[in-house]
Amino acid sequence: MTDPKDPASTHERKDRAWMRRALALAERGWGQTAPNPMVGAVVVRDGVAVGRGFHAKFGEAHAEVAALADAGDRARGADVFVTLEPCNHQGNTPPCVDALIRAGVKRVVAAVRDPGRESAGGAERLRAAGIEVEFGVEAAAARELNAPFFFAAGGATRPWVTLKLAVSLDGAIAGAPASAASPRWITGEAARKYVHRLRAQSDAVAVGIGTVLADDPLLTVRHGRRPRVAPLRVVFDRAARLPLTSRLVTTARRVPTLVMTDQADAGAARALEAKGVLVERAPDIVPKLELLHRRGVRSLLVEGGSILAGALLAAKAVDRLIIFQAPVVLGTGSIPAFAGVEAMARFTVIARREFGEDLMTVFATKANDE
Repeated sequence: MTDPKDPASTHERKDRAWMRRALALAERGWGQTAPNPMVGAVVVRDGVAVGRGFHAKFGEAHAEVAALADAGDRARGADVFVTLEPCNHQGNTPPCVDALIRAGVKRVVAAVRDPGRESAGGAERLRAAGIEVEFGVEAAAARELNAPFFFAAGGATRPWVTLKLAVSLDGAIAGAPASAASPRWITGEAARKYVHRLRAQSDAVAVGIGTVLADDPLLTVRHGRRPRVAPLRVVFDRAARLPLTSRLVTTARRVPTLVMTDQADAGAARALEAKGVLVERAPDIVPKLELLHRRGVRSLLVEGGSILAGALLAAKAVDRLIIFQAPVVLGTGSIPAFAGVEAMARFTVIARREFGEDLMTVFATKANDE
C-alpha cells in the first residue's frame, strides 16, 4: 500500500491524474483517427495544465503538436503527458519528437511505447536531446483505448473482434420464432444509441444472415458523431441468401456492403454484385476473418446472431465480448445467445455501465490476455 504522505506516492498519483486527462482527451478523436490510434496530450508546468491537445482526425496534427500549440511559450521547461510514445517519423505530419525538442520541454511521460516499425524510437531521440522520458503511467487504460491498433501492430492476421449481444435475463437474444409477443428490441433506447458509438469506432460491422432475415438491419451509424469513414457492413451468409430487397442491398451503392460466403450459387452471387454488393468466398470463419484483414479491416464489431457468435467463440476469435442485459425473460423456445459452443469459454470482467434499466458488461477472453 502506498503512503499518501510519501512524496514519491504523491508524485505518482499526480502523474496518473494528468494521464487520465490525456486519455479523456484522446477519446475525443473517437471514430475519426483510424488507421491511426486515438492520442491525447497535456502540457503541465508548475502543476498547472497550460496546453491540451488530441489527434482530431487522420491526416491532421497529432496530439503533442496540438497541445504544444495550445501551450505556446509556456511549454518550455514543462512536463508533457501523452497516451502514446511520440512518433519519430515523417508521415502525413512531421515527427512529434521534433516539435517537443524545439519546444524545450523538460519531461515526457508516455503511457505506452509506439509499436510501429517506422514511428517507434521517439523516446531515444528525446533522451538524446536531454529530455527525461518515462513509460507505464495508466498503460493498461491506454492499451485498451486503442486495442485494435496494438493488436494489428503485433502482427495479427485477422481483425480485432468485438462481439456485442443484447440478451434477456434467461440468456436469449430473441423470443421463440413463432411468438408474436416477442419484442423487436430487448434493450432500451440509451443502450441502442451506445451501440452506434461502438459502430463509429469500428472498421466493419457484421451480422449473420439469420439476423438480417429476422430484423432487416441497416448497420449504419445514425446517432452521435458520424465516423470519418463509414464502417463496412458485412453479412456472414454461407449460401448468399441475402434478399435483394433488404435494406442492406438497396443501400449498398451508398454504404459499402460485403457478403462473406462459402460456395454460394453463382447466380445468387452475381445478382448481389449487380446491386453493388461485394461478394467474397472463404471456407470457414477464420479464413473469412483473414480475408477481411487483407481488405484493411482492423476492427470488427459483430452484432449477432447466435450461430455466428458461437462460431467465433469456438474459433477463439473473440477479443472483447460486450453483453447488454435487459430485465426481461423471453421464456421457452427463445433463441440462446450462443449456438454450437461445445467447449467452455472463460472471461474476465473489465468494465460495467448502466443504461437505464440495462446493464452493459465488457469481458476480455482470458486466453487472449494471458
